[in-house]
Amino acid sequence: MKRVMLLSAFAFSTIIALAQNVNWVERNGALKVVGGKILNRKNIEPQLRGVSLSWSIWGGKKYYNQDVVNWLKSDFNINLLRVSMAVQPDNGYLQDPLGQEKLITETIDAAIKKNLYVVIDWHDHHADEHLDQSKIFFAKMAKRYVGKPNIIYEIFNEPEKIAWQTVKDYAVQVIAEIRKYDAENVIVVGSPHWDQDIDVVAKDPIKGFSNIAYSFHFYASEPSHQEVLMRRADNAISAGLPIFVTEWGVGEANGDGIFDTSKTDKWFSWMEKNKLSWANWNITDKKETTALLMPGASPKGKWKPEMLSPAGKYIRTTLRSLNK
Repeated sequence: MKRVMLLSAFAFSTIIALAQNVNWVERNGALKVVGGKILNRKNIEPQLRGVSLSWSIWGGKKYYNQDVVNWLKSDFNINLLRVSMAVQPDNGYLQDPLGQEKLITETIDAAIKKNLYVVIDWHDHHADEHLDQSKIFFAKMAKRYVGKPNIIYEIFNEPEKIAWQTVKDYAVQVIAEIRKYDAENVIVVGSPHWDQDIDVVAKDPIKGFSNIAYSFHFYASEPSHQEVLMRRADNAISAGLPIFVTEWGVGEANGDGIFDTSKTDKWFSWMEKNKLSWANWNITDKKETTALLMPGASPKGKWKPEMLSPAGKYIRTTLRSLNK
């Protein structure tokens, strides 16, 4: 029995090691949107799974580097990294465009070298107020990364309580700017009410462009993010809207609160059932429920188990198990 257990443990560790060496972009190729689904080059739903870096300012900024990217690939076994560029707060893109571009492009380039998919996130709740800056930024990104199947553009993070038509008008202009230089890569559009009113979007999606998907966000322990919110997403999926969960957390909507494992497991099972790609929020060492790291975790990766928060341990275990 002991020998059988040892062999089983060896086999599992071998599977994990092989998974961590997967060239995810070579396996899936360029992504596309067909019939309400995000598909790979083999017309199969790839279901990418990974993590989101925190705002590219404050305490999350120090994790924007090659060492962290390499560790997330080799240890967490991610195949997707979301790069959340701060826009409006102090020291964000509006105040320091060159500094922010340098920071995120170095991180994106490190992820491309590790054959990861990368979401370039304009992390702005008021993107419709910064249309000109957004167009300039995404034009630069599209010129830089055209031909790289790794790249996914997320052009509006969590619009607040504004009308879908406002988001749509903004999105159409930014999409047109990206498509001048990159005709193929997937573009993810936000939905109103912090990426929750996905059912409203499904009734009036953007037309005239290919490879457009829509973001849906939830926080698994948030009291208002339960059956009602899941039903909205189900309705959107049934209507044929392609959905990408570009952000979700184990805690509550403020990033803190409780970590209800039963609610998290329920949401997780829902994503798996619908084969949705996702990025978990977030890589930072802030003392907060959704932070994946404990305060003081090294900005160079190589985190020992005690430097992972309960959320970090849960997400790491999940990614190592499922990304094969």
